[in-house]
Amino acid sequence: MCGIAGLFHTGTIKPVDPARVQRMCDVLAHRGPDGSGVWSAPGVGLGHRRLSIIDLAGSPQPMHSGDGRCTIVFNGEIYNFRELRRELEESGAQFRTDGDTEVILAAWERWGEDCVSHLNGMFAFALYDRRDRTLFLARDRLGVKPLFLAELSDGALAFASELKGLLAHPLLRREVDPLAVEDYMTWGYVPDHRSILRGVTKLPAGHTLLLKHDSPVPRPRRYWDVDFTQRHKGKARDIEAELLHHLKQAVESRMVADVPLGAFLSGGVDSSSVVAFMAEASRKRVSTCSIGFDVASADETSYAEEVARRFNTDHHARTVKADQFEAIDTVAGMFDEPFADASALPTWRVAQLAREHVTVALSGDGADEAFAGYRRQVFHAHEERVRGLIPHAVRHKVLGPLGEAFPKLDWAPRPLRAKTTLQTLAGSGAAGYARALSVVPPELRLGLYSPDLRAGVGEYRAEHVLEALMHRAPARSGLDAAQYADLAFWLPGDILTKVDRTSMAVSLEAREPLLDHRLIEFAATLPEGLRVRRGQGKWVLKKAMERYLPRDILYRPKQGFVTPIADWFRGPLAGKARGIASSAMLARTGWFDNARVAELAEAHIAGRSDHSRLLWQLLMLDRSLARLGIA
Repeated sequence: MCGIAGLFHTGTIKPVDPARVQRMCDVLAHRGPDGSGVWSAPGVGLGHRRLSIIDLAGSPQPMHSGDGRCTIVFNGEIYNFRELRRELEESGAQFRTDGDTEVILAAWERWGEDCVSHLNGMFAFALYDRRDRTLFLARDRLGVKPLFLAELSDGALAFASELKGLLAHPLLRREVDPLAVEDYMTWGYVPDHRSILRGVTKLPAGHTLLLKHDSPVPRPRRYWDVDFTQRHKGKARDIEAELLHHLKQAVESRMVADVPLGAFLSGGVDSSSVVAFMAEASRKRVSTCSIGFDVASADETSYAEEVARRFNTDHHARTVKADQFEAIDTVAGMFDEPFADASALPTWRVAQLAREHVTVALSGDGADEAFAGYRRQVFHAHEERVRGLIPHAVRHKVLGPLGEAFPKLDWAPRPLRAKTTLQTLAGSGAAGYARALSVVPPELRLGLYSPDLRAGVGEYRAEHVLEALMHRAPARSGLDAAQYADLAFWLPGDILTKVDRTSMAVSLEAREPLLDHRLIEFAATLPEGLRVRRGQGKWVLKKAMERYLPRDILYRPKQGFVTPIADWFRGPLAGKARGIASSAMLARTGWFDNARVAELAEAHIAGRSDHSRLLWQLLMLDRSLARLGIA
């Protein structure tokens, strides 16, 4: 795992100052503390920071092909590199190293742009071809590894693994995009189709970009997408066996490393499944790590300990307490852009714990998106059936007004919280799912915006992007479309961003076996009844894992890796909640109605409403802007 950065000139070819590329890499040192390198030629400069995982001494970067034609900087791991190496050797390729980086160079020289279709892994890389005078940028299928891009005023395209790499370049504009503020206030993160700064973009997951010196920057090219339009026709027992085969293959392929390797273990189905297959494949005790909370309702450590005992792992655990809140400035600095998934704090803590024992850790991320494990997906499937029974006119004219009139009962038992359900049933399935996925609904956030921010946002609504994505999804049902949106939108923007930044902050490589693209493609073909049954998501995954895991792990209510911020903001952090409205940084932006923010904070502290996620969003926005100095 590494950090990459570079510059490429289009139009007029200008010399690239290696020192400038070096500065862009230096701020990414946490991603690669084991080595660094910079290479430049007329019109191009490539930089690299290395975290040594495979071929520890033999694969320095930037790496040149044996014939001197190509140079690459690469962040990630190619899990099938040994199979690819044998195939390429049969066609005449020769190798000087034992790692995966040189395999990408040989794959490019044989297959060109289609080389990415042969790679099974997580990656972001930049490859310069001297013969064709082109720069090829690529990002893995699901977006595990990031790549930020920006066109600069001198005609160069700058790229880096994190936004801080671009910020190290003096020509980068630091102007906030108001549409990104709308996106952030909706989702709690800035999704991959936008950046907090005007002029900065992200190479989308499953896309490549081919740059030429004499041509303007083109649009990225998609090379992979997940297809939910096909249905597996096998028997349930055969499907379970095939699923187990994919799971074992995915886990075992990610256990290749020349450094100590372990796993994150929450005690949920997904991470427990990964640990089960690791224990089965490993001759040594598997090292596992988990994080608990000082609020009992959010603590899952007892389940993690049960799984650890079952598989005799070398288990390590810690507790995150509210008094560790002061570390939030450090967390904000990891993400550069504002990022309000509160589970980033415990994810960072478990990464810290893991790094004390291993250099690589496997996680259980991806199964909820692939197998319909989120409650919102299960509810959406049910709501789609209800929509099919009630005429649109009735839903629009009757349920819509009822939803508007129904009080928001955050304090009430779940069956009595009908407001959101009525509002979602009144509209389309895509609009309902966008509302379920959002953190702050439009009526609340627009009421918080100042006239200036409302003018900057205009008619744009963040939900419309997700709705459009669901409408054009390769899907046969509403559940298909919801899962597609989670894989294409939520996963790279939130989950994978969180894991990448928090693990890389401590120089730990995180690997996600449940995001093996072959497993994802297989999961997309599962009949709906094997994904959701009797109100249970991930049905077939749980059935298949019954031979490995106890029922209290498989079938207990999903808890999730949720930081108890609602309790914290009503207790030890109540003063922090009150202070958000008077923040000097947020006041300087002029984006929000501070009096309204103060009202919401007091309502939350008094227990009348739950505004914890909104308060956390505003707090993280404040801290991010302060660190970046871009308000």
